[in-house]
Amino acid sequence: MKSPIPDYLTKVLENARANDDGAPAAYIETLANADTSKMAVALATVDGKVYSAGDDQVEFSIQSISKAFVYALAIEDAGLSRVLEKIGVEPSGDKFNHLSLEKKTNRPMNPMINAGAITAHSLVVGPDATLEERTDRILNALSKLAGRQLHVDEEVYEAELRDADRNMAIGYMLKAAGIISCDPRVVVKGYIRQCAINVTVNDLAIMAATLCNAGVHPVTCERIMPQLSVRQVLSVMTTCGMYDAAGDWVSRVGFPAKSGVAGGIIGALPGQVGIAAFSPKLDERGNSVRGVIMCEQLSNDMGLHMMDVSQLARATVQTHVARIVAGKHEPHHPHCNKDVVVFKMRGAVRFAGSERLTRAIARELGDPDPRDPGSGAHSDACAVVFSFRDAYSLSSIARRIVHEDVNRLLSDGKSVVVIDPSRVLEWDLKTNPKYPVVVENETQALDHIGGAGCKAVSQDDSW
Repeated sequence: MKSPIPDYLTKVLENARANDDGAPAAYIETLANADTSKMAVALATVDGKVYSAGDDQVEFSIQSISKAFVYALAIEDAGLSRVLEKIGVEPSGDKFNHLSLEKKTNRPMNPMINAGAITAHSLVVGPDATLEERTDRILNALSKLAGRQLHVDEEVYEAELRDADRNMAIGYMLKAAGIISCDPRVVVKGYIRQCAINVTVNDLAIMAATLCNAGVHPVTCERIMPQLSVRQVLSVMTTCGMYDAAGDWVSRVGFPAKSGVAGGIIGALPGQVGIAAFSPKLDERGNSVRGVIMCEQLSNDMGLHMMDVSQLARATVQTHVARIVAGKHEPHHPHCNKDVVVFKMRGAVRFAGSERLTRAIARELGDPDPRDPGSGAHSDACAVVFSFRDAYSLSSIARRIVHEDVNRLLSDGKSVVVIDPSRVLEWDLKTNPKYPVVVENETQALDHIGGAGCKAVSQDDSW
């Protein structure tokens, strides 16, 4: 069985494609000539699984999305107290390249606008660092986050540098205000170079998932950022990451995010999932039109709004295999001495829990993967059992994913039994012409699979 999540992402992508509003960033020649037909979306879980759809191998410059990660580096290199002395954390209400500072402190309003980002860049490594030392530190850090070696798009860098007057003005304003002490030209060049680093949506999704995972890389399990830095970055992304659209974003979409003028957007829902979207056409605020549409649909469909407290706790998935031993009433039952795969869900099941279940199903019952020893080992199981006895709620997206999992198993000819005494799965025969056997307990499930009085031999006492 294949996971339904990529199919769902494809639908999200195509839904957004219908909107043709906006235009690519006109003030950077390379971006102005971008192929606006390109689109992609990706999700990455906190344990390293990436799902994507669309042009997920297309590279584009990271632009202002880099601000979030360079802010974390500045905190690590200079310390949070020093960074807060130089950069505020309040929404500015102005465009990202506005020439303004706080009236009393002369600080940039926050690290997500250009003035704050240029200041954050100056704090990386140290006050006397060279352009090469800072840019190497940033490129290496972003490469480690992405899990592969990234590179600078020299064409984008040169194009931005040719039209850097406004950023240079910001740099000199910061120097005159005493916020930076180094050469403004060097700092601005370094800032532009960090924005020209190329990424894909898959890179961005796994980078966002590292933020979701408290700074620990979901694949390598290496701590990339201190947890305190992650908390600070996510907080500022929430209030300032989408520029002067931040309030609208929080109310409608509801997770920390950062956009870039090449058309990328990242979202990070702590503890659950990292999100990335890409489409070059921007709205008047500098955010990807289709990217915003995709993120809003993901949030609404999957219940990702961080203020949604209708579901509490976390779901766990347990997988085990039992062998059917026929009872005395049906000693020659066809399922005698055959295996049944059992998946148990516990707690409040949301997207993350249903995704883990889907992945477990695909691993146990799908085709063997030579890169994953043991995968596909039970593809010939005589039956599949889902136990929701200890699951006290399912979010709407979790229920949809489980329904699709069951439908796909039934289409593959599998015998499926669901233990659902509280009816949390809410199986509707009107909308699901194919349906599994739904029972109240393990005894009824066994009787259906192996005949009356049969037993199941496994390491789990409940089976």
